[in-house]
Amino acid sequence: MIQLLSKLFIKNREDVANPEVRKAYGTLCGLTGIFLNICLFAGKYFAGIISGSIAVTADAFNNLSDAGSSFITLVGFWLAGKKPDPDHPFGHGRFEYLSGLAVSMAILLMGFELGKSSVLKILHPQAVDTSTLAMGILIVSILVKGYMAVYNRVIGNKIDSAAMRATSADSTSDMVATTVVFLSMIVNRFAHINIDGICGVLVAIFILYTGIEAARETLGALLGTAPDPEFVQEIKDLVMAHEDIQGIHDLIVHDYGPGRRMISLHAEVPGDGDIFVMHDLIDCIERELRLKLQCEATIHMDPIEVDNEQLNEMKARVLQELKQISESISIHDFRMVQGPTHTNLIFDVVVPYGMKKNDAQIKEEIGQIVEAMPGNYFPVVEIDKDYSSKK
Repeated sequence: MIQLLSKLFIKNREDVANPEVRKAYGTLCGLTGIFLNICLFAGKYFAGIISGSIAVTADAFNNLSDAGSSFITLVGFWLAGKKPDPDHPFGHGRFEYLSGLAVSMAILLMGFELGKSSVLKILHPQAVDTSTLAMGILIVSILVKGYMAVYNRVIGNKIDSAAMRATSADSTSDMVATTVVFLSMIVNRFAHINIDGICGVLVAIFILYTGIEAARETLGALLGTAPDPEFVQEIKDLVMAHEDIQGIHDLIVHDYGPGRRMISLHAEVPGDGDIFVMHDLIDCIERELRLKLQCEATIHMDPIEVDNEQLNEMKARVLQELKQISESISIHDFRMVQGPTHTNLIFDVVVPYGMKKNDAQIKEEIGQIVEAMPGNYFPVVEIDKDYSSKK
């Protein structure tokens, strides 16, 4: 149904990097979720009144709260789709992350409440409604929630939306909870064993785990995580495809919400090249990144010596020596300044995350390594971090 509706109502639906297309998908899925949850609420509430089942009536109001979660997702996409303004020049894309976080909190609240009520049922067992009507309603609910989980997950992956994946997790939790209730009904009806409370505790643990995972994804996006390795590789491949670019470093991806990424990097160019030609090349690469990867790019031009064999040999020699600290270490902006008594080796060092030594200790160790090299060398070092890698 969602695929059909998207064909009918979403223009350029494959251009998922476009904020307007993302907003359209979020609106479609949000409205569908509201509609299906309200239908479930109405059906369960009516059946609960007829059968006199408190459990079915309570589950109806759970679906009404799920409609609220779909509404939160809908509002999040609408707010995220607002255009930039003077107070928010990078747009409002992070509202999508906030809506996903709100849905995650709703999942955690549901897990906590289910766990509490399940413990009470273990301590004070209650009769379980095993009527055909109640079981039929649960089967319909399982199928509908399964469908909602699938389409939210598929669309969430398609447009890379943490909020949509959180909504999918919410539907999955409901489906699992209802499935376990249904199974406990069957056991109670045919084996006359009441395992409702025990099953509820197990489901509550699953729901809490699901909520924590959903919250972790949205919180990670809000706090700032390393970009996807595939995206980083696309940037590197695009930039390095130009013959005059000798290397890149200090790549940073700034995420202001899905479809609103900015990148900055340093591109190494021949120091003896025409500065106007090199500047024009950088402008062309920035434009190419914007058109092909849908992101704003700012590139700093780093001139380097490309034909200085002595410098290149020394750079390779220093890098090899520094592998004593870590095999993942790298260096850039390498220069040599010769003086009457010693030679300054000026360079930046990129150290991997997870090293137990702090920057001052690493600098001291680099100093000991370089000064021990024959030739009277003195290091002038800056410590960098790799903001584009998850390692």
